[in-house]
Amino acid sequence: MTDSRGYSSRIIETNKSASTSSPGVMLGRMCIAQEIPVSNVADFFGVSRMTIYKWFKGQEIPRKKHIEKIEDTLKKLKRKTHLD
Repeated sequence: MTDSRGYSSRIIETNKSASTSSPGVMLGRMCIAQEIPVSNVADFFGVSRMTIYKWFKGQEIPRKKHIEKIEDTLKKLKRKTHLD
């Protein structure tokens, strides 16, 4: 089952219950909230959609080379949220 954001309710619930210590989980929360398609996120980071889903669910920790890019992206998304 999917909601209007295109993410399955299972992904959304797993993301909500995952530890916020993972940058991938935090990225997932922002992407879900801002309705950013997982395919766009995967293309942006140069990884598969499956990898992104694992990050969002806290099942896989992003590699070091992705963590800085995730943190920068989160800052940009947070600024966008505050401007809306």
